[in-house]
Amino acid sequence: MKSNFVEELRWRGLLQDIMPGTEELLEKEIISGYIGFDPTADSLHIGHLTQVFTLLRFQKAGHKPIALIGGATGMVGDPSGKSAERNLLDEEALNKNVAGLKKQLEKFLDFNSSSNGAILVNNYDWMKDYTFLTFIRDVGKHLTVSYMMAKDSVKNRLETGMSFTEFSYQLLQAFDFYKLNETQNCKLQMGGSDQWGNITSGTELIRRKSGGEAYALTTQLIRKADGTKFGKTESGSVWLDRTKTSPYKFYQFWINTSDADAKSWIKIFTFFSKEETEAMITEHEKDPGKRILQKTLAKELTTLVHSETDLNSAIDTSSVLFNGGLAELKKLDEETFLDVFDGLPQFTLLKSEIESGTGIVELLSEKTTVFPSKSEARKMIQGGGVSVNKEKVEGLELIINSSHLINNKYIIIQKGKKNYYLCSIN
Repeated sequence: MKSNFVEELRWRGLLQDIMPGTEELLEKEIISGYIGFDPTADSLHIGHLTQVFTLLRFQKAGHKPIALIGGATGMVGDPSGKSAERNLLDEEALNKNVAGLKKQLEKFLDFNSSSNGAILVNNYDWMKDYTFLTFIRDVGKHLTVSYMMAKDSVKNRLETGMSFTEFSYQLLQAFDFYKLNETQNCKLQMGGSDQWGNITSGTELIRRKSGGEAYALTTQLIRKADGTKFGKTESGSVWLDRTKTSPYKFYQFWINTSDADAKSWIKIFTFFSKEETEAMITEHEKDPGKRILQKTLAKELTTLVHSETDLNSAIDTSSVLFNGGLAELKKLDEETFLDVFDGLPQFTLLKSEIESGTGIVELLSEKTTVFPSKSEARKMIQGGGVSVNKEKVEGLELIINSSHLINNKYIIIQKGKKNYYLCSIN
């Protein structure tokens, strides 16, 4: 079978490191390959999507993907790319996290019984009854301390310090690869570029312990064009679990992607062909204002991670800010309403102030800081640049009272075309 897996990673700008012989192996036969996901939380976030998509592409190329959940390694914590040791989770928290990751991974990969149906494994299953003495005799003796110390994940932590617990992680991950090589004939481990040291330790363990065939491949770590970390927002991680990040917020993350990032991410996070992708980028560059790439990313990923119904709901909710009026705002439930205005400047007003009535100029310049002075507030109102609850303020004499409250609690102020403010009443 001729596989285009490596070439696909290459043109999408994903391929980082690849062990000699890997590409040739993938071209000549169907193989099993795995990626590990440590259960540090009960949900994956969009930072994990690169590896989820790598497994999906691997399967689409005809190979057999194995998703490993680190029920055992999650108890230790991977030091790769970390400046400090993670807090160790108790068994109850880990079990909850493992269940959450399993549910999500089963949504993405095809676990049917065909020749390349995906497999889901948990390394706790083969580590739970392994004694410490057996492990250091069977595994530890095959990798020297100098070999392990030479890995970047260790070297980068020597100044700040690394516990033996973290140091042992490299051995545990290497043993995972050995175990899958032995039981599933798994010949390839993949991961982010920060995992190269751990992955090659696995290939070395397999070579020394059983003489088996093992290869390694890593993808580039995704960064935003401005150098900041991908997947992080001011309010934290963007999760795949809808209870942690609503479908609306998830949609908004992609729709607000910069043009530079969208050109990279359309290759990484969709399955469009090279020709289709290049055509979309060309079309986008003709008129960036149409945000073709951002809309495509938001559509494809919201549908994949959530559903088409959630996508349509997110689109409808988004339109409230730009096209909707007071009636549309009132139709939103409180959670969705707050999602729409999440991240906007917010003010808290006393209920008594609203019940007794507050002049619009006073509200904008004294009760809030929408404007720094009354004169600027008056000037903007007279110029038609202020709206309350999506309705333009027609005069300086407007009194804001309880009749202006949305759901008896909120007032939306708009300054100009794009500046929104949320007032909550307590």
